[in-house]
Amino acid sequence: MVAEAVGMQVLYYDVAEKLQLGNAVKCKTLEELLPQVDVVTLHIDGRPDNQDFFGEKEFALMKPGALFINNARGHVVNVPALAAALRAGQLSGAAIDVFPYEPKTNHESFENELRGLGNVLLTPHIGGSTAEAQRNVAEFVPERIMQYINTGNTQQSVNFPNIQLPTQQAHRLIHIHANVPGVLAKINNVLAAHHVNILGQYLKTNELIGYVITDINREYDQDVIQALREVEHTIKFRVLY
Repeated sequence: MVAEAVGMQVLYYDVAEKLQLGNAVKCKTLEELLPQVDVVTLHIDGRPDNQDFFGEKEFALMKPGALFINNARGHVVNVPALAAALRAGQLSGAAIDVFPYEPKTNHESFENELRGLGNVLLTPHIGGSTAEAQRNVAEFVPERIMQYINTGNTQQSVNFPNIQLPTQQAHRLIHIHANVPGVLAKINNVLAAHHVNILGQYLKTNELIGYVITDINREYDQDVIQALREVEHTIKFRVLY
């Protein structure tokens, strides 16, 4: 929206299907987008699969003389490839505030291939240190906790499986368990044995934990609750409503 406000035409590519905002134009592939734009900005997360997401191939596809901005995560860009594109004139400039490795103390020197290049802006990633950002964090974190307590929603959690939930349907059962095969089947077998119909079910796991949320359409009884608590590998079970 800010880019449009200053007169830019916005094109975007996303691995997930998302509706267009404003007059932004969706491209089907990254290969379709890159040759068309004068400025490329990255907005992707730092999961391991995104290591070197943008590298020599992508820089070669960009319009000659284009600008490149990375405010996302340092390791999603292949820094040697970016430096080579800048030195060769393929790109006219870049602005970077995240790096694959950053000094941990003031006594450690900052070493990066982009240092010394006249067409690069290197800045520290300290947007979260402003007074406005700190105030927003102070509001954001309690809101996320209350969302988890009241609905089971764990969207944007950094240490727990992420589930973004729809509006609660009837009764919601929340089950946290060790991430081993077969737990979901055991949960569903308990519900089936008690003739409980499932309206919706949501499962996410990480390396250690499985998180299952089940919406059901009938009054539950204590036999069901007790049986779900006794499912093997259960860490915690609670009834939201």
